[in-house]
Amino acid sequence: MSFRLEMLQVARVAPKLLGESADLVAEFLQSRLAPGGAGFLDRAERPDLYYTVFGIEGLMALQKEVPKEALRAWLTTFGDGEGLDFVHISCLARCWATIGGGLTDTQKQTLAGRLEAWRTPDGGYHQSPGRKNGSAYGCLIAFGAYQDMGLLPPDAMSIAKCMDSLETPDGAWSNEPGLTLGSTTATSAMLSLYRTMQVPAPPAAIDWLLRQCLPAGGFLAVPGAPIPDLLSTAVALHALSSSAEAIAKVREPCLDFIDSLWSAAGGFHGNWTDDTLDPEYTYYGLLALGHLAL
Repeated sequence: MSFRLEMLQVARVAPKLLGESADLVAEFLQSRLAPGGAGFLDRAERPDLYYTVFGIEGLMALQKEVPKEALRAWLTTFGDGEGLDFVHISCLARCWATIGGGLTDTQKQTLAGRLEAWRTPDGGYHQSPGRKNGSAYGCLIAFGAYQDMGLLPPDAMSIAKCMDSLETPDGAWSNEPGLTLGSTTATSAMLSLYRTMQVPAPPAAIDWLLRQCLPAGGFLAVPGAPIPDLLSTAVALHALSSSAEAIAKVREPCLDFIDSLWSAAGGFHGNWTDDTLDPEYTYYGLLALGHLAL
């Protein structure tokens, strides 16, 4: 199962905890559609492929209607991804995979070739051009994009070698080689990749992730971060989902934390200092609640 489908399957469980508030979430996501259904709006009120990923999948998770024809018309304007950066190339593949149709086999191969332009000499991928080493984020996003196109990255096992170079002395992973402290998002990305590639997860990494959850709930982005955040919490729960024992340890405090980020407007804030609601963090709220409802 692809990363996209794995997360969507879990997010669909979130209404068990949301109850009647699920309709508020759907209404918020629908309010972020651009006029005519031409994508979902970013925080600057512009249609954006990245936010469209989360808008589409958020509505699908809530089993609400998605304006597929309007979105297909908009996605078609991006063709085979010429001129897009690494993240938006991946988002284009993911949007098409979610709503179905659109990319021909030739366009998929072209899109895959564009991803390879972001391949690093160590066998990984990085979201910034010209890097010598891959990042945890880049490896996960690229692998997911290939899955969404029904393909595998060339020399997929070289990604595992890149992953090894990102391991930190504290038993976690970072997004860049040579760092001494890991990060929650990088470690979660690597554990998800390990699971997909059927490589056993190192117990030390699971223990490290669990230590990033505060007693009052929520995961820190890095050790010593001032406050927890929703992105770190959602991806950590996703990475830990293969261990029922691990989820049980953090379920109640994380439920309290996510509730503290909920807005009556129907969305979720990214952290306690974030005043803006968007489809991305709202989808991560659904993902986190889905894991805690299982």
